[in-house]
Amino acid sequence: MKRLPPWTGGRLGIVMMSALGDAVHVLPVITALKRHAPDTHITWILQPGPASLVRGHPDVDEILLFEKAKGWRAYTQLRPQLKPFDLVLALQVYIKAGLVTAMTRAPVKLGFDRARARDLNWLFTTHRIPVHPPQHVQDQYFEFLTALGVPYEPVTWNLGPWPHERAAQRAFFEKIERPVVTLVIGSSDPQREWLADRWAALADALTERYGFQTVLAGGRSPRELETERVIAERARHRPLSTLGMPLRDMVWLLDGSALVISLDTAPLHMAVALDRPVIALSGAWNPKRTGPYRRFHDLLVDAYGDPGEDYPISPARRRDRMPRIQVDDVLRRVEIWKERYAEGRVAAADQAPGGAGPR
Repeated sequence: MKRLPPWTGGRLGIVMMSALGDAVHVLPVITALKRHAPDTHITWILQPGPASLVRGHPDVDEILLFEKAKGWRAYTQLRPQLKPFDLVLALQVYIKAGLVTAMTRAPVKLGFDRARARDLNWLFTTHRIPVHPPQHVQDQYFEFLTALGVPYEPVTWNLGPWPHERAAQRAFFEKIERPVVTLVIGSSDPQREWLADRWAALADALTERYGFQTVLAGGRSPRELETERVIAERARHRPLSTLGMPLRDMVWLLDGSALVISLDTAPLHMAVALDRPVIALSGAWNPKRTGPYRRFHDLLVDAYGDPGEDYPISPARRRDRMPRIQVDDVLRRVEIWKERYAEGRVAAADQAPGGAGPR
């Protein structure tokens, strides 16, 4: 396929509508485009959930909502809002995204190569990035920038917190007298979740050995609420619960935490974007592909691979791996955090009102 000319600016549309973690991965693509060509006007088509996280980002000029729950009406309501673009980036490879890509008007619609474009999404694009060996999802999105001649270093997310969110952050943390460790206890995939009784035992150890205030974070799905119930029932030191808090509030919660312990789910990537030390608990999904990007690999608890296994980067998923993770496995990473990361984080917390908040 003919090579694209370097991107110099214009109207750009992004089709990445769901997958909150993937939305976090798209942010460095956006910041790089704006840094390279500041007059680029970026319109992002998003579902309401990830839109609530992205709204207010300084490099996103416009968000168009795709309300999946409305079925076919979601498409008919979106169509009149789609103005012509100079370029569309088709970053999502499911059929619903392909249909939206088809609805857009642009001389160039850049998508994945055939091997990676599931649901025949290559049919909806005019150009495709070259075939590439599997790599981290973040690097996979950077392939689009490479095809456009746009440098992406340094990698920046600009996730926030926004200035107007700092007051709520201070109000939350000034009531807490100890450094906060946020525990992200839920995922959309039960295979990625950890046992509730181990979360309870971990919360007690974090409180008794390290003097943390533990805080639960996530949504209010039935599984998360059940995990919260078991933790409250079995832990000697009941964590604070913020389950169901808005995503923008979760940004300032993670930002103010001395440490985050997370399943392989969107808040893990949010913590990385905020440069907050995060212990990732990975089992079902390949952490070389979906784990912490470039940072905090020394804190990773890897139950995906067998001991000594040098597994390749791939989208292959493995079942029933999370029960392999023991509380002591996590606490060993807390010791690494204490040795390598704690001084700066705890010092920052000590300077905040109440002694445990953000910088």
